[in-house]
Formats: sequence, C-alpha cells, structure tokens
Amino acid sequence: MARQFDLVIKKGTVLTPAGAMSLDVGVRAGKIVALGSLEGAEAAKVFDAQGLHVLPGVIDSQVHFREPGLEHKEDLAHGTKAAVLGGVTAIFEMPNTSPLTLSTDELADKFARADGRAWCDHAFFIGGAAENVEQLPVLEAYPGCAGVKIFMGSSTGSLLVQDDPTLARILANGRRRVAVHAEDEERLIARRQIAIDGAHPRVHPEWRDVGTALLATQRILKLARAAGRRVHVLHVTTGEEMELLAEHKDLATVECTLNHLTLAAPECYERLGAFAQMNPPVRDAGHRDALWRAIASGVVDVIGSDHAPHTREEKEGVYPATPSGMPGVQTLLPLLLDHMHAGRLSLERLVDLTSAGPARIYNIAGKGRIARGYDADFTLVDLKAERTIENKWIASKCGWTPFDGMAIKGWPMATIIRGAVVMREDEVLGAPIGKPVAFNETLGPAA
Repeated sequence: MARQFDLVIKKGTVLTPAGAMSLDVGVRAGKIVALGSLEGAEAAKVFDAQGLHVLPGVIDSQVHFREPGLEHKEDLAHGTKAAVLGGVTAIFEMPNTSPLTLSTDELADKFARADGRAWCDHAFFIGGAAENVEQLPVLEAYPGCAGVKIFMGSSTGSLLVQDDPTLARILANGRRRVAVHAEDEERLIARRQIAIDGAHPRVHPEWRDVGTALLATQRILKLARAAGRRVHVLHVTTGEEMELLAEHKDLATVECTLNHLTLAAPECYERLGAFAQMNPPVRDAGHRDALWRAIASGVVDVIGSDHAPHTREEKEGVYPATPSGMPGVQTLLPLLLDHMHAGRLSLERLVDLTSAGPARIYNIAGKGRIARGYDADFTLVDLKAERTIENKWIASKCGWTPFDGMAIKGWPMATIIRGAVVMREDEVLGAPIGKPVAFNETLGPAA
C-alpha cells in the first residue's frame, strides 16, 4: 500500500544531522515522518527541489519588530514577511517595545497581535527589570516566551538594568538561560562627550569602545557564575570578549550578527553615516576578523540578525541623536551564504549557527534539525544563484538595508513552515500561518 504524505520534497540535497544527503523528505500533519527514497509514494503536494539544498528552517533568535508602540518603524506583519522572504522560519522578538514587555498581559498582547498576522513562527522575550524580578520564574515559563532579556547598556527604548545588585536579583530568579546586551552604562555615560564633540557616527565605536563591552561582559559572567545561571551574550563585537568567553563556555553561549561580520569601521560610517549605527557598534576590520576566528574555533554558538529598523528620516538626523539599529532579518541568510562562498564557513557550520544552535541554546521543542518527528520547517537555497541585494526587495516597513547594491552568491528559494510553502522564488504565498514556538522547558507534563 502506497504511503500517504501531505508533502514530499524530492531530489534535493538535504542537510541532515548525518550530513548532506540526496534523499526525499516526507511530511504529514506538519511533521517530518520519512527520510529516504519515497519514489511512488502518494502525496498531496510534491516540491521538486532538484538543484537546491534543503536546510533545516533558519531561526533568527534576535529581532526587534517594534510592535506595539513603534509601528511606524516596523510591525509584526511586515517583519515576519521579511523573515520568510529571507528563508527564516521562526523569530525571537525582543521586549523593548512601548509599552515594554514586562508582564503576562504584555506577553499575551503580543501573541494576540501575531495571531493571523505573523508569517513565521515566533517567540517573545520578557524583559528583566527591577519591577518584575520576583515574577520572572513565572514569566519565563509563559508558553511561547523565549526567556528573559537584560539590557545592561542603554539602547533603543528605556529597558535598562545597570547596577550589579539588580542584575544579581534577576539572575537569582528563574532557571532558563538569560539573554544579555552587554555594554557598561556608567562607562557610556562617562564617555558620551566623545559622541557629542565628534558629531558624526564615525565616533560611535570610540564612544562605545572595547572597554565598554568588555567590562559589561566581565561583570555579567561574574554575576552569572555566582548565581549559577547560564547566560547568552548577544551581538559580541570584540576580540577581547571572544577570548574571555572562550574560557567560560560552561556558563555562557555567544551570538554574532551579520552586521559585525560584514561591515567594518571606518569605511561603513563614511559611506552610510548613521545608517551603519547600531549598539554595540560596528568596529574595525581587526575585530571583524576576530569574530570570524571565533566562529572557526567554535566559540560562537549562533548568528542572529539583531533586526532593529528605523525610518530613513530618523537615520538622517544629527548624531548622536540618531537612533541605533539596522534591518537584517531578510538579509541574514543571503549574506551568510555569500560568506560561505568566500570560504569563511562551511554549509554545515552555517546550519549549526542558524538552526541547531538556536534550538540547543534555548531548548526549542521540535525544531532545528531535519529528522523524523521534528517540525517540517525547511529553508531551500540555491547555492549557485547570483543576486544583488536591493532596497526594493526589502519587505520591512523601513524599506532600506545597509547592504543595498551588494552582489552575492547564494539565495533562499523557498521557505516551508510546518509543511506549508509560505515563500517560493521571492513571492510570499497564502495567508500568515505563524504560531508560537514551543520550548521543552515550558511544556506541561506528558499526557
């Protein structure tokens, strides 16, 4: 009797946990149920993936979609549409919205806003702050919550925890891994005159210098060690931090972003001005090279986009009043594929950094690999496709990218989420089907 599938992906090169293999993938009820030769199997739909590589669905574990309160910059509908156009099947969104995401009511509001509007699966972080520290063990267990996020240095929004006693209290309340933006606020305040006097984004990495990042990372590692709490240090930018974090891999996982791996100071600031401004800042090529060495040596666990859009009008203001952040969820995978072709990482390492890595760090249930029983999330790429990134391709509300005009090799050709083809050849299909991401640490007892 022929086997019945909802979808069969045929003739692709599939990146399985055992490596790249030429095989078919069978999907039923949103799950992967068969891997191998499925010749003759009955299927409601067949996707011919000949010439394509089938990757586990890409997970972008750091985005800012600005809703609620800042929808003139971005919203959940536009942000998730940009995600699926870039081959991303799930996103983790940050809590520095307006109002800040600090309670169950605010989490519930975000999930309600995403329902029927989000093109991809999604999770939301809860902000760690003095006012909700006692509730954090309950908040981090909220279904679909990605965990706790701490801002040690001021960035976009007012969510800030700069003193060690409050940081220690947050780390003592809860058990899931805590995501941290590590910049030292006192040092930022003391050095702010550099930005005022410089009056140009080229001084951004001088104001928010290596010491600002390193001091905060040293502090959070010491506090986390004392609390026995694992942390995930976001958007690491310096060679010095990478050397330090390599000594604490039992405690801390590490993220890099494509902005810091692709751009370099001072050139990016001279060419793009405040459109290259973000926190922590893009640094010189020496630090960029150190990040790539950390990827090669295994110190880096995940690559995120830190998608954080602002309007052109806001970016065209007078520094340092210009806001920090760039869009990136749509360009994450194309840029990484281009870096792969340049020899900076293998396709297997790319998969580890964008799917298996996020699943491992955050203990995601049923995502991050192509294996039986897992969600049928796939990112299909053409490694030979040559394209140019252009502003007109960007689906984010802001409508621009710092990589406009960049010629690259490698392109996402299809995005499949729980067995549904939601993007094919730069066209978004159907209606939004995104659902909350499940985490092993927040699942209830087995039935």
